[in-house]
Amino acid sequence: MLGHILFKIAIFCYILASASLIVYIIKQENRLFKTGILSLISAFFFHTIFLMYGYYILGTAPVLDFRSALSFFSWSIMLVYFFIYLRFKSKILGAFVAPFCSFLMISSSFFPMSKAPVKPIFKTVWLTIHVLTTFLGNALFAIAFIASILYLLQDHYIKHKKLSFLYKRLPSLTTLDNINHYALVYGFPFLSAGIITGAIYAQIAFGRYWQWDPKEVWSLITWLLYAALIHERIAVGWKGRKAAIMSVICFLVLGFSFLGTSLWIKGYHNLKNLGTIGS
Repeated sequence: MLGHILFKIAIFCYILASASLIVYIIKQENRLFKTGILSLISAFFFHTIFLMYGYYILGTAPVLDFRSALSFFSWSIMLVYFFIYLRFKSKILGAFVAPFCSFLMISSSFFPMSKAPVKPIFKTVWLTIHVLTTFLGNALFAIAFIASILYLLQDHYIKHKKLSFLYKRLPSLTTLDNINHYALVYGFPFLSAGIITGAIYAQIAFGRYWQWDPKEVWSLITWLLYAALIHERIAVGWKGRKAAIMSVICFLVLGFSFLGTSLWIKGYHNLKNLGTIGS
């Protein structure tokens, strides 16, 4: 009951923040931005308590069903956004991040909550570390994705001389490109740590570091794509449109890795095999 209440309060705060920040784009009134940020902080607070409560009840990271995974992804994105905001002071970015997190939270509410007992194999600190590093990496890549979409939109307005009200509200191309670069550079080590800790957990749980599970394969593909993108950005000097397009492509692959291997593709990472869907 407590977890359900905390979850609903967090969703309400996310929606309130999204509405306030979207209206802020239109009216540019600071009180709307302050309302939006305070609502986001409130949402994150209740969301954090909800996850801590879930950890206490389960004895492990609360990501063993798709509902929980989407919720944890939303929380991770919001945590990363706060650091991005402190670094770049971009008010408008929150107007796109908040609705994205709201969408994830609302979507998660349509999936069943697992009532199956947690298997002892999942109650290990290595699983928690693996989940935390992986999701933080994915969250940083989500920020890079959002910044890239905004970059492409702003670039389109400039090239076609469509200087609409949205053009005047969006951050500059330089700022968006810097956010993209920052999120990629910090997201890649987290993704790498997630793969490494996942291999350690697999060795402990299954006796093998690598089993060519579909999730492992797609994680490796995602890692290679992001590695190539970061190499092009740092070594070759990719900036702007090329980097934005590649960031979008990489995140779409990451999204398939997250969705496909969790719900549709057979493998031990499929949530049905965790005894949490339809159990």
